[in-house]
Amino acid sequence: MRALMVCLILWPWGAQAGEFFTLKGHGGPIMDIAVAPHGQIATASFDNSVGLWSGKTPQWLDGHEAAVNVVIPTSTGWISAGDDFSIRSWPSGDVIGQHKGKVVELAEQDGLVASASWDGSIGIWQDGQLRYMLAGHEAGVNAVQISADGKTLYSASTDGTIRVWDLETGQERQQLVRHGFGINELVLNETMGWLAYGAVDGATRIIDLNTGADIADFTLNRRPILALALSPDQNLLAVGDGEGYIMIVDTGTWKIARDFRATLRGPVWALAFSRDGENIHAGGLEDAMYSWPINTLTEHGTMADTQQSFLKDPDEMENGERQFARKCSICHSLDPGSNRKAGPTLHGVFGRRAGAVSDYSYSETLDGSDIIWDDETINALFDLGPDHYIPGTKMPMQRITRPEDRADLIAFLRRATQTGDAE
Repeated sequence: MRALMVCLILWPWGAQAGEFFTLKGHGGPIMDIAVAPHGQIATASFDNSVGLWSGKTPQWLDGHEAAVNVVIPTSTGWISAGDDFSIRSWPSGDVIGQHKGKVVELAEQDGLVASASWDGSIGIWQDGQLRYMLAGHEAGVNAVQISADGKTLYSASTDGTIRVWDLETGQERQQLVRHGFGINELVLNETMGWLAYGAVDGATRIIDLNTGADIADFTLNRRPILALALSPDQNLLAVGDGEGYIMIVDTGTWKIARDFRATLRGPVWALAFSRDGENIHAGGLEDAMYSWPINTLTEHGTMADTQQSFLKDPDEMENGERQFARKCSICHSLDPGSNRKAGPTLHGVFGRRAGAVSDYSYSETLDGSDIIWDDETINALFDLGPDHYIPGTKMPMQRITRPEDRADLIAFLRRATQTGDAE
């Protein structure tokens, strides 16, 4: 009876193993998905949070001050990291590591944690303390994997290399691959002696773990590769790309078993297999995680975006709405509530003092701000860029350079934020 109760708690309500389901509640794109050994799903989001799912009910782990890029299970809970440069341990939320750039990947083995950062370094942490930083890559580090014995680390970088490190000495042991483009993802299979990697140019390759020699190549005309996942039985490799496809590769025959257009528009950023290996969980621009049964992958349709701006053809939008869809909609709601978005709601923004929305946690730079949002200040925000107009803000660095585009955006916002209706 106890085992049955655990199963019912962890499996989404109304779904059986091998059925299609979604997990909804985040306020932004899903950046990473992880599955604990006991089956619980965790999702990391652009909305600065991690969701722990019991059935379809989330427990929100809040504490990061920017987008969360990665979450992984440990023997005592979960670890996450993100654009705020920090690594946090849950359920406490304590910061156990800090980089000088965004952290995009984590690996853990018997309490030893490795972190990949765009500051070009790899952090090696234990018991919440830094053991040492590995430096050798010539650009940001995108992926790390630790061997089962905790002695070897594999890393991949924007510099196009895969490097092998001795974790006992902290020394680089080998440069396994020099690819012509940046490498985004790694999957390690020590049992079968191979390493899979995905790159910016669309390359998906399987190489010998010791020599780097090619074993298989699944490069298609899709780029970049943004997600890789290995099934629990190691028989299937899932590949997600920037054009919205999920490819399933049979690692026994090295043949493509499934190939599925998972998104209507936009990338597949996150992939993970269910504990039993029957489903593939995926995330992208939408604020929901989607899970497809692998055996019927192509029978359930693509992700149905909950933000209408992504469903509509940009050519069918007026210019102001198109600017909002491209620059604002991922972070901001037009409805009265902020809805767990990465930024505060824009409902009623005209005439409002910056930093004044009650259900949003602002950066310190906006506490007591004297900025009042109107045509002039919104125009200046996108003319100069948020990082220059409000130094220290959490807003992404972006500009709208054409004055007519800024004017159209402001006109759209004035209409849409008064009514909460984007039409």
